[in-house]
Amino acid sequence: MGQTLTEKLVARACGQTTVTPGDLVTCKVDLAMMHDSGGPRRVKPMLERLGARVWDPDRVVVITDHYVPATDDDSRQIVATARDWVQTAGIRRFHDGIGICHVVLAEQGHLRPGLFAVGGDSHSPTGGAFGCYMFGIGATEMLGVLVTGEIWLRVPQTIRLDWRGQLTHGLSAKDMMLAMCARLGMDGGRYQSIEYAGEAVRALGMQERMTLSNMAAELGAQAGIIEADATTRAFLAAAGLTDVDIDPWRGDADAVPAEHHAFDADSLAPHAAAPHSPANSAPIGDHGKVDIDVAYIGACTGAKLVDLRMAAEVLRGRRIAAGMRLLVGPATAQDEAQARHEGTLGALLDAGAELLPNACGACAGYGAWRFEAGTRVIASTARNFKGRMGSSSAEIWLGSPYTVAAAAVTGALTDPRLLLDRAPGLTDRGN
Repeated sequence: MGQTLTEKLVARACGQTTVTPGDLVTCKVDLAMMHDSGGPRRVKPMLERLGARVWDPDRVVVITDHYVPATDDDSRQIVATARDWVQTAGIRRFHDGIGICHVVLAEQGHLRPGLFAVGGDSHSPTGGAFGCYMFGIGATEMLGVLVTGEIWLRVPQTIRLDWRGQLTHGLSAKDMMLAMCARLGMDGGRYQSIEYAGEAVRALGMQERMTLSNMAAELGAQAGIIEADATTRAFLAAAGLTDVDIDPWRGDADAVPAEHHAFDADSLAPHAAAPHSPANSAPIGDHGKVDIDVAYIGACTGAKLVDLRMAAEVLRGRRIAAGMRLLVGPATAQDEAQARHEGTLGALLDAGAELLPNACGACAGYGAWRFEAGTRVIASTARNFKGRMGSSSAEIWLGSPYTVAAAAVTGALTDPRLLLDRAPGLTDRGN
């Protein structure tokens, strides 16, 4: 029997020809990523107590994104600790305040097919969009990686999620994810490895694929992997990686996953998730009338350049509804600059959007953008847990950037296809 891509990636990392799900193996880590919240401020004191050094500073990436811009003394100290530590530890791959870690990691060319990587954040599976094995770990496990360059792993089973057909206009990877959360639940991944496949997945650009891999965490999986192809190679070339070999990193044709689930992209409708779980997802029309106070386009899942373009497609030539707030926090400074250059950002601002910093912001519940009691928000974020983004009585709904923008225009949960098919000017609340 052949090996899945997951098994090939783990086998390479542990120095074996093949592996079997359930085996306990020790893997060499190619890349370790940390951000300001769970990184230096946590591992620095532990390293000092051990009198230990980082095993290979060139394999570590540190990114500040949670506590920037710093708004109080605690935030300033956390960011200062990160800045000081990278100099002391000799970490040269340090990205300070230029965007959210999962997106920065990709656009700076730190990911490539075949890598075995760990990240100090639950959405680290984002890296799997590039055909590598990447998953999130806590600070204590990160300490072990930083000292030894290794981590133990129980070889996961492979769960194949196969998307047939093609998405129609107004649908996105976020809708695919919310549909998968609705069917499989937040423990459907069973802390195993998900491999996304099928015609609809192959048709996605890299930033949309990153959304799928990112939200493997919402399915309860350890990793979310997509085979590399010409689309991957082109993205990496733009990031400065021109020597990437994708050919070894494909699952064998005769490999048999532990589970296989089929989905139909042709019939998929725009989805939204009701509070307080991504698993509370359903087609927008099934939710009935839901008035919205704030629309938030932000986070690693929902504010990349492709996401901003989706929102602009709905908002161009329109204004947000009276009494509505539209908050937009581009995922990275690079994406914001490109969106500004091409007119995408202008379309959002002309519609009435408020521009936020390139940081985790409201998604992670940090800084000045926490939502107040009783506020009903629709967000392009990955999760909507109670109290995560502000008051425990705030209601957070999830949707694609198309859907968030449509709600900003109408003041209510709205199928974005209704606006994409109409001339600009629809602003009546609730339409």
